[in-house]
Amino acid sequence: MRMRNPKYKDEVISKCQFLINDTITFANDNPIHIEIGMGKGNFLLNMAINNPNINFIGIEKYASVASVAINKMMSYNLPNLRVIIGDVSNYLELLKGKVSLIYLNFSDPWPKARHEKRRLTSPNFLNLYDNFFKAKKEIIMKTDNDDLFSYSLEKIKEHGYKIEKISYDLHQENIFNIMTEYEEKFSNQGIKIKYLHASK
Repeated sequence: MRMRNPKYKDEVISKCQFLINDTITFANDNPIHIEIGMGKGNFLLNMAINNPNINFIGIEKYASVASVAINKMMSYNLPNLRVIIGDVSNYLELLKGKVSLIYLNFSDPWPKARHEKRRLTSPNFLNLYDNFFKAKKEIIMKTDNDDLFSYSLEKIKEHGYKIEKISYDLHQENIFNIMTEYEEKFSNQGIKIKYLHASK
């Protein structure tokens, strides 16, 4: 279920100084990592705080959700953090040849076969991501959904990626991890988190 619009949504978005519209501007040439579907922004914010030498862009399709993340991020005024509101498919030219790593955290599984093309690890999205990368291609994915994980593992390997790390119970592994909001929720319910890091 999509969340209701926060009362402050339009005001927060209008005041946001790190919102990207048509140009990506960072005051350095550090690597750019993007999170597609950043949700309420906990993961991205903490990654930016803990990795000042990496630039982070969060992409969120829904303005109502993005406004919650932006409201949280504004008080930190981080120079290495930016936000895009919109469908990632519309930002080919903006992101082309600029990205070093893509995070896919708890993406919508779109379980019905007729919705396969909407999955963020479907071949059409993997083809799109090929254009985003600057050189080496890296994807890190986390999910609670077994079927989506199996599907993604298959499609990512078919697309020529090598699996660098994989876990079917991330929180039992010695892998650096910052949790998302969904991850905390699912973990508290005893659901195991699946993880993969792929490159090519």
